Amino acid sequence: MQEWMIAMLVISVLLIIRDMAKTILAGKKFRAEDPVPVCESHPQKEKVQRYAASFQKLADTFYGMPYRKEYLSSGQVEQILGDARENVCANCYQREMCWGEHEKTMRQGTEAVVRTLEEGNEENIRRIRTDWMSICGRAGQYLEQVNQSFHREKQNLFWDNRMIESRLAVAQQLTEISRIMETVAEDLYDIAQASPQFREDLRKDLRKRHVVLKEAWVMDKVEGRRQIFLTMRARSGQCISMNEIAQILSGICGCSMVPSEGSRCIVNGEYHTVHFVEDVSYQMLYGAARLTREEEKVSGDNYIFHREEGGKFVMCLSDGMGSGMEACKESEIVVELLEQFLESGFSQETAARMVNSALVLNGREGMFSTVDICAVDLYTGICSFLKAGASATFIKRDHWVEAISSESLAAGLVQQIDFETASRKLYHGDYLIMMTDGVLDALPMEREEETMKEIIMDVQEETPREISRGILERVLGYSDYRARDDMTVLVAGMWKK
Repeated sequence: MQEWMIAMLVISVLLIIRDMAKTILAGKKFRAEDPVPVCESHPQKEKVQRYAASFQKLADTFYGMPYRKEYLSSGQVEQILGDARENVCANCYQREMCWGEHEKTMRQGTEAVVRTLEEGNEENIRRIRTDWMSICGRAGQYLEQVNQSFHREKQNLFWDNRMIESRLAVAQQLTEISRIMETVAEDLYDIAQASPQFREDLRKDLRKRHVVLKEAWVMDKVEGRRQIFLTMRARSGQCISMNEIAQILSGICGCSMVPSEGSRCIVNGEYHTVHFVEDVSYQMLYGAARLTREEEKVSGDNYIFHREEGGKFVMCLSDGMGSGMEACKESEIVVELLEQFLESGFSQETAARMVNSALVLNGREGMFSTVDICAVDLYTGICSFLKAGASATFIKRDHWVEAISSESLAAGLVQQIDFETASRKLYHGDYLIMMTDGVLDALPMEREEETMKEIIMDVQEETPREISRGILERVLGYSDYRARDDMTVLVAGMWKK
């Protein structure tokens, strides 16, 4: 419980830091009367970087601690042997002989018993029990004591490993704190005042629309995509739409600029700073279809469609283990945490690892869910896939279908999880199709993906919602129109703007 609270505290700190950075960038940083630091070695930047280094050093301390163990240590084996000697051999008349001239044999034999119990091979366990009968007069009692001590030490090993996993989870989160603080330090001092010529050209054009420009800042950081911050107001009681301002700005910049999501709709008589970003090249339309397992009222599948700042469209699908309310709660936790982390600026892999750490720290038996993420860069059309225990995702283009498969474990099972990642370039008219395993499991065994490709090619509908329904209807035909598991199909289509 203590580790879980620490993890949640660390996550909260991460989100607070991110929100502070956004607040500073959107507010105080852009008041015209404030100087804009552009030097590389700004003292506040160096201070934040020192904080980041401190968090990373603390994380390295956790990383330097012992890692999880799969087998009992020699010390634990010695403890098992000592328990057997004290509780069984102490009153045996052969004690002096067994632990005198045959001590080496007894030690080796006891360790062999322990290692055989660790392997769990029943045939070998029976064989070694039989062998022990021939060398020990109290073999039954001795082996029973070894077995009891073995299970106690295995339980201790389990909890030791759980503590180690908790430390590693906290270490990962501290590392993310350090990384976010480094990013904040870069972002805070990566904004420069626009060139005099740019400001003069923009001021003249805005004046024609009765808009007074007070200041302009430019950030050209994210892969060459321009971001511009304008402090302005309308004069003479005018109200000018933000789209008109964006058109003027686009003409001067030579590329399509739009107000960022959540910006003001109009310019009125008060000074306000508005954030403009380079417009994306693609747009996504999406839809979903789902069925709940027979005799269940709630689906164990949860999903989100999310448009991020920075021009990314994210689809996330999670299947909680089992079905019903418990499975629903598990997958709901996964998608809600993922959405929160992605909104805060984490990469999809970092977000997934943070969620996995949270599930591991929670420590509930059977608390694990699949993680399936597709993130489309709406500027370039490149789609990144991340999977943990998830079913295949399909890409439909013209007259062919490609499957992106995964064989990794579900999130929450182990701390050091290996997410499977891939990327593909999408084009105008392509469709992304995600689904839970309940859909594929309804298809003929060992031909699930091939059959799904045939189904996708057979669907003639064009809108994402109709496509998802069409796929689900055809899949039900293979299972006598019975839903033996929760079924969810997500479809998103990409089109050039």
